[in-house]
Amino acid sequence: RQQYVGKLKFASLEFSPGSKKLVVATEKNVIAALNSRTGEILWRHVDKGTVEGAVDAMLLCGQDAITVSNGGRIMRSWETNIGGLNWEITLDSGRAHPVPVLSFQALGLVGLQESVRYIAVLKKTTLALHHLSSGHLKWVEHLPESDSIHYQMVYSYGSGVVWALGVVPFSHVNIVKFNVEDGEIVQQVRVSTPWLQSLTRACGVVDEAVLVCPDLSSRSLQTLALETEWELRQIPLQSLDLEFASEFQPWVLPTQPNPVDPTRAQFFLQLSPSHYALLHYHHGVLSLLKNFPQAALVSFATTGEKTVAAVMTCRNEAQKPSSSEDGSMGSFSEKSGPQDSLACFNQTYTINLYLMETGRRLLDTTITFSLEQNGTRPERMYIQVFLKKDDSVGYRALVQTEDHLLLFLQQLAGRVVLWSREESLAEAVCLEMVDLPLTGAQAELEGEFGKKADGLLGMFLKRLSSQLILLQAWTSHLWKMFYDARKPRSQIKNEINIDTLARDEFNLQKMMVMVTASGKLFGIESSSGTILWKQYLPSVKPDSSFKLMVQRTTAHFPHPPQCTLLVKDKETGMSSLYVFNPIFGKWSQVAPPVLKRPILQSLLLPIMDQDYAKVLLLIDDEYKVTAFPATRNVLRQLHELAPSIFFYLVDADQGRLCGYRLRKDLTTELSWELTIPPEVQRIVQVKGKRSSEHVHSQGRVMGDRSVLYKSLNPNLLAVVTESTDVHHERTFIGIFLVDGVTGRIIHSSVQRKAKGPVHIVHAENWVVYQYWNTKARRNEFTALELYEGTEQYNATAFSSLDRPQLPQVLQQSYIFPSAISAMEATITERGITSRHLLIGLPSGAILSLPKALLDPRRPEIPTEQSREENLIPYSPDVQIHAERFINYNQTVSRMRGIYTAPSGLESTCLVVAYGLDIYQTRVYPSKQFDVLKDDYDYVLISSVLFGLVFATMITKRLAQVKLLNRAWR
Repeated sequence: RQQYVGKLKFASLEFSPGSKKLVVATEKNVIAALNSRTGEILWRHVDKGTVEGAVDAMLLCGQDAITVSNGGRIMRSWETNIGGLNWEITLDSGRAHPVPVLSFQALGLVGLQESVRYIAVLKKTTLALHHLSSGHLKWVEHLPESDSIHYQMVYSYGSGVVWALGVVPFSHVNIVKFNVEDGEIVQQVRVSTPWLQSLTRACGVVDEAVLVCPDLSSRSLQTLALETEWELRQIPLQSLDLEFASEFQPWVLPTQPNPVDPTRAQFFLQLSPSHYALLHYHHGVLSLLKNFPQAALVSFATTGEKTVAAVMTCRNEAQKPSSSEDGSMGSFSEKSGPQDSLACFNQTYTINLYLMETGRRLLDTTITFSLEQNGTRPERMYIQVFLKKDDSVGYRALVQTEDHLLLFLQQLAGRVVLWSREESLAEAVCLEMVDLPLTGAQAELEGEFGKKADGLLGMFLKRLSSQLILLQAWTSHLWKMFYDARKPRSQIKNEINIDTLARDEFNLQKMMVMVTASGKLFGIESSSGTILWKQYLPSVKPDSSFKLMVQRTTAHFPHPPQCTLLVKDKETGMSSLYVFNPIFGKWSQVAPPVLKRPILQSLLLPIMDQDYAKVLLLIDDEYKVTAFPATRNVLRQLHELAPSIFFYLVDADQGRLCGYRLRKDLTTELSWELTIPPEVQRIVQVKGKRSSEHVHSQGRVMGDRSVLYKSLNPNLLAVVTESTDVHHERTFIGIFLVDGVTGRIIHSSVQRKAKGPVHIVHAENWVVYQYWNTKARRNEFTALELYEGTEQYNATAFSSLDRPQLPQVLQQSYIFPSAISAMEATITERGITSRHLLIGLPSGAILSLPKALLDPRRPEIPTEQSREENLIPYSPDVQIHAERFINYNQTVSRMRGIYTAPSGLESTCLVVAYGLDIYQTRVYPSKQFDVLKDDYDYVLISSVLFGLVFATMITKRLAQVKLLNRAWR
């Protein structure tokens, strides 16, 4: 199992040299502490996956981390050493009128008498002060004119007052000063700002309570001392030889190392996506300390005594503009809109520290690092500074890139990257398992005899050379065994890398190809979880949909395996194809077709080209067909097989399910259409059978020794619909079993007073789906099984075109005591092993449930025949037994899917569960009937065999002597 936290939203790094943890809050609604030495998770709390669990703000004060979540409704204090909850309070007591999610505005620590005592929570209409130690409310005050003024900032520096700053867009700024002790309004100031739209991501408070805002219209900075002034003062930037970039919102980045002390007089001003200036403001005088015209990210950090500025720049000088999203700026950051930024050609960046007071660069503080993936850039930077023994400043840096990679950097020449974490794996969306390639020896045996065209001499030389290569490999293997035997076991490295990858005897180790929502591809070795390769697709936008297909496996040596990834943009509907080698992660030499129209459907056909690659058919929104690869051989096969190629399209908005067939000229024609009224019910899921599924038994032997034949229509589709009426008395779930070739509805049923989400598994001749029963308020399973009867129709060949009789459909429902997160059926190589359902529970456990427990033929009253058939008597409750959990204490948080794949052993099925974590294991639905047990008595069986061999030799000799004596008589 591998655990992740997701993309960072907030992070706090302690500034002691011996610090071992960094506290983070992420976009996956996770609060966690990471070990700063190894990157491992020390503790982790996973909140709800919905908007209710979203972390809105996080502050670190000593050993306590304060978080606000659920749109400002819940505030918690965490003990950062062990992750314990100090206290939790609800900020909104009245639930009759729920506060909008956006009511929370800001969070701040309030210091008094040299110590931090309170937490200030600013909302749209109120300012509240809570005790830091207990969370108890000290006071709450309503903000004046909150219906028209947008209050967005809260500020305090230990002077016994708290400021709330609000703005009326393009009109004026309102500043309200509160007394810390009783919440009384001490002062209220209104200042005209006709050019200002928002305070957040624009203005900042510097020095002793001076508000600084950039003014694009006059190309200047406007300042206002909150304590003394009533009018803005204008400072032109031209006096400092600085200028704002066009169409970019400038941003003031201040720092307040200690909530008890005033904000530092030094601050960063961001003038463009890659242009920063370190400025100093004191007593009305603004001065430029240092100009950074080519900076990627900036951040502040403090040791408690010294405060420094960290600036990340691209190492190469030659840079060019690229239109991509602007990265966030250090610990004060979230993504801004699309801006022109500077791309770094060689992906090498340097971080330098600068003294805050003077802007002078500190010597020996340079860290240089490179990013592996092209097209990705650093997005956030957090700095951890500490004083060394010689009073010089040392630091470590946490950098997050666009592809959700976390890097922890240190000042060591040999090993700059202390550790890295691939947090994009917390959002895996699809995966496939690919067989590992043959070893060099196995590959040589494959091609040992050459080809017929090689001739007699060529084939002989080929065999001779392969035998020499095998001999060389054998001797090197012996030498390695001898060399390793002399070493202590702790020093022997069994590292898995791409060069040592090879298929094991039973094909239990595979390559897991994973695609994540951020557009990153991974090759992971299944037995150890080692990431062997990764690729980043910088052009993929968020919320894109992915489909991964294996076009050629490793079985066709010497042709390399080939995977194709189809990416569809959610906004434009346009698609693109990426072809790569799943073992080595390299892009294929085969150029995929350029897709100029949105793709509606993709089919992987069983026909192959001359290089053993399966043909991929793509149907666009004009119903035109694109084949890949489109060689002459493929087009000829398509021309021959076109009348037998059918596909379907689903339009959930219109409630249409249409079947099409392929013509010989590679155009399509509509063969059937099914319309489900969208005003009554909507299509939520269409599930077919897995193309790789093998069915071993065509029927079931009954108690009277007759055979009940299964209805094994490979073109059957299970269509799930849900009612549009949300009233619990009128909701329903509908299921239709539709023949994908003829459009005939084989079976339909409705579960009244039921609602989704529906999880469905469709395999062999059965369908199992789960839903929520609103009347009984419980989760239920319904199992359907289709049979032809006791006589098999057309046993030699299957055809969807002439099926006169409908199959018998058996149906039964069961009560399940828990909600479920994901569901999948086991699959094996030959289909001999009995099937189990793998059910992911919200608790993170994976339940392996025998399909026999959900058999619709379970009798209420057992008979002699049902006992003969080993049918379990019907009971409506399906119990969860702890011994059926396949992951024990290795829970998978927020599980989104379960993937199953066959192995070389018929008894074994490989399982991968993915969500916030990734878990891989093996399951044995019918136990390990094809593997010897661990307690197998090798000594006894060997001694018996040796005894039999010895007895055979003795008796043979005695028989010979007897025959010889008989001949002499």
